[in-house]
Amino acid sequence: MSCQHLTEAGAAEPLTMAECPECVAVGNDDWVHLRACLACGQVGCCDSSPYQHATKHFEATGHPVMRSIQPGEAWRWCFVDEEIG
Repeated sequence: MSCQHLTEAGAAEPLTMAECPECVAVGNDDWVHLRACLACGQVGCCDSSPYQHATKHFEATGHPVMRSIQPGEAWRWCFVDEEIG
């Protein structure tokens, strides 16, 4: 069973599929993987990346669920309940 956030998550399309816009803005291009917010489509780099922009997006907005946008991956993550779905 999934948490309520995963069950009720939106389906916003990623604003980009190719880069972490916040990393690009600071001149960084060594993100590891990209994640997309299901509430607004904002793309951020994963926690294995130096700047961890996906987590910072959650902390700034409270948008609870993001998904991987890596080819071949279809999982989602709830920051609030720390649950994968």
